[in-house]
Amino acid sequence: MKNIPLLLMGCGGVGRQLLQHIVSCRSLHAQQGVHLRVVGVCDSKSLVFASDVITRELNDQTLSEVCRVKSNGSSLSALGDLGECTVNGNTESKRKVMDIAALLGKATGLAFVDCSASSETIRMLNQVVDMGCCVVLANKKPLTSTMEDYDKLVSYPRRIRHESTVGAGLPVIESLNRLLSSGDPVHCIIGSLSGTLGYVMSEVEDGKLFSEVVKAAKNLGFTEPDPRDDLSGMDVARKALILARLLGRRINLDSIKIESLYPDEMGPDAMSVEEFLGSGIVSLDNDVQERVKRASLNGNVLRYVCVIEGSSRCEVGIQELPKDSPLGRLRGSDNVLEIYSRCYNKQPLVIQGAGAGNDTTAAGVLADILDIQDLFP
Repeated sequence: MKNIPLLLMGCGGVGRQLLQHIVSCRSLHAQQGVHLRVVGVCDSKSLVFASDVITRELNDQTLSEVCRVKSNGSSLSALGDLGECTVNGNTESKRKVMDIAALLGKATGLAFVDCSASSETIRMLNQVVDMGCCVVLANKKPLTSTMEDYDKLVSYPRRIRHESTVGAGLPVIESLNRLLSSGDPVHCIIGSLSGTLGYVMSEVEDGKLFSEVVKAAKNLGFTEPDPRDDLSGMDVARKALILARLLGRRINLDSIKIESLYPDEMGPDAMSVEEFLGSGIVSLDNDVQERVKRASLNGNVLRYVCVIEGSSRCEVGIQELPKDSPLGRLRGSDNVLEIYSRCYNKQPLVIQGAGAGNDTTAAGVLADILDIQDLFP
């Protein structure tokens, strides 16, 4: 049985779902000859870890209790007596995480999994890669930091996996890596990489008002609590940056042209969420309707996409696309990516499916962890 020690950073929706997947897949993994030995779980304030990380683990009952406590909105410090494990508070937790990484990285290897949404993990990740640890990311921010941070993270390419940073469980990164490693140069990527914006654009195509669609998306749980987090395009820009860097572009986030779906005067610093959803967003309806009509007259539809083309173009925003293209046929909250290369020139390689959700994202993370099992003794 191959044992893979694992330390999880971030215990929000994706992190909790990952722990639940690990527990529910025990028998499947046993048939595959693999055991995921969770030695620690860390949130922004606390760390719970096995009393002896070399030989012990957080058992499934403890992992379930971790999920229960975090689901209630509490810190890991609220955990009661858990037997053979320890809970550290904020002042000690980061130091202990690094101690565990140093110990296991050299002894048995460690899967250091970042399911947080924090930029504060970047420094830790840059250190653990030098300790022999493998890094698995759902968190986009480490890969969209400075080029110096990025170069450090990917300096051991066999020991990093980050499929879930772009398309949740979709094989986007894997597919691009296979093309690139086979010598098939990718010259253009066009993708709808936001389930929220995919839903919004396909609904306004049916003649619905932009303001009403955004409110409906919020009520359905498709958007962040403040929909402007989605409408700003920043999440899509981070995904575009990860893809562009994968293609060899040495650019930063501020190099990407980003179209926001609301003006600066309606931003979070100028207007509350209630004001934006009440009176602000209604004023955007006419402009969106006009753009939809113009596209329709041209036989096209509007999609909010990232475009990475040639050696210089990298942008995210609304584009007119043919109705009969894979992106033009997109309905609802799926992600769709069209990849054009030498081999996929006139007919692109198309990847489509659910590109969001805690379940699919956590499944992508779990697949990444299993993908590096050959690096463990």
